[in-house]
Amino acid sequence: MTTMFADTILIVFISVCTALLAEGITWVLVYRTAKYKSLKAEVEKQSKKLEKKKETITESAGRQQKKKIERQEEKLKNNNRDLSMVRMKSMFAIGFCFTALMGMFNSIFDGRVVAKLPFVPLSYIQGLSHRNLLGEDFTDCSFIFLYILCTMSIRQNIQKMLGLAPSRAATKQAGGFLGPPPQAAKFS
Repeated sequence: MTTMFADTILIVFISVCTALLAEGITWVLVYRTAKYKSLKAEVEKQSKKLEKKKETITESAGRQQKKKIERQEEKLKNNNRDLSMVRMKSMFAIGFCFTALMGMFNSIFDGRVVAKLPFVPLSYIQGLSHRNLLGEDFTDCSFIFLYILCTMSIRQNIQKMLGLAPSRAATKQAGGFLGPPPQAAKFS
């Protein structure tokens, strides 16, 4: 049990270190560049402007106003796309580093139970949570599962602490997979 606790603390520490490494790489390759700074400022400005326009528009708004909002949304989408393209080079560097690190950490923690889950994971997650572990106790947790959970939560918090996370206005306008759906249908 003591070994498992030590492994868990070590994995959390590794997650913090790799998240800091990833943010450092991203800062060097992306955040400090003039192109990124100007695109980010433009996205912020357009998001706030679009938000204000949407708040002031009424149901009986003219066709002209709706067209202006659609053009503004299209401009914002294009700038968000450009911002994603600027971030792409750091994603490749981070992917390369993490692939190398994952191979090393997988060999260190191979076959070791690093934590005990308080639940039995869903069947399609069990392959990840019980990866390379012997036995049929699916509450045993492998390195990769704990590492992924820690990294997902820790990296976002580090981005917020360093002030590198996207603003709420930009995130709200961009939508995204887990974000709120775009409100363009409201004006149709």
